[in-house]
Amino acid sequence: MSEVNTIDEITTKIDQTIASELEAKKAGERLAWLYETYGDRVVASTSFGLQAAVMLHLISTHAPKIPVVFVDTGYLFDETYRYAEQLMQKFDVDLRVYNPKISAARQEALYGKLWEGSEEAAQRYAVINKIEPMSRALDEIGADIWISGVRRSQSSTRSDRAFAEQQSKTIKVYPILDWADAQVQAYFAEHEILRHPLESEGYVTMGDKHSTVPVSDGVSAEQTRYGGNKYECGLHLSSGVQNYNI
Repeated sequence: MSEVNTIDEITTKIDQTIASELEAKKAGERLAWLYETYGDRVVASTSFGLQAAVMLHLISTHAPKIPVVFVDTGYLFDETYRYAEQLMQKFDVDLRVYNPKISAARQEALYGKLWEGSEEAAQRYAVINKIEPMSRALDEIGADIWISGVRRSQSSTRSDRAFAEQQSKTIKVYPILDWADAQVQAYFAEHEILRHPLESEGYVTMGDKHSTVPVSDGVSAEQTRYGGNKYECGLHLSSGVQNYNI
């Protein structure tokens, strides 16, 4: 048996163990168990989007030592940046901010507005602004188990996800994967959590300002990102870049 096969088998076993443990627990218990079991191997991420405050509150309450990575693309809504500052004053989390190696101004000078180009250009945008910074964060923090707030009910691309899965060199875990929209809204109300200001303007998902629009007549929730061409930003799909963690 080759070394690669041995590593793959070990990883698959960890995936299955985590998925089984998480399925039997509640969200807060899932986070506590992950940190108690895997310690410094665990990292979380946040986008400070419409529902991100739920995961931040859960982490703050049940596993505040888990580092939380915020990938700042430089293209977020002004409201998102202000919202992030407000939440950080309320929650006890270890926030780590990561930026692209190339500034927004430099990118546009060299490559133009990549998000307006071909599928290849859009992927280049994702790699520069999201995938590389997150991969770098995993390297520098030394984590290989990544907590995300992905939920099955958010889109068709997420409907069949397991509680834990392999994404390149990293194990992705989803502590609120099975939460319905109503459960998220109830959690906001129960804990009196501040909401993203753009929610009241018809936004149902949140990303970069040039690629996110509110719901309107003829535009479904899944069509509010990237002109309806895709929903995932790139972080939650394998990058295909050999030396990256995701």
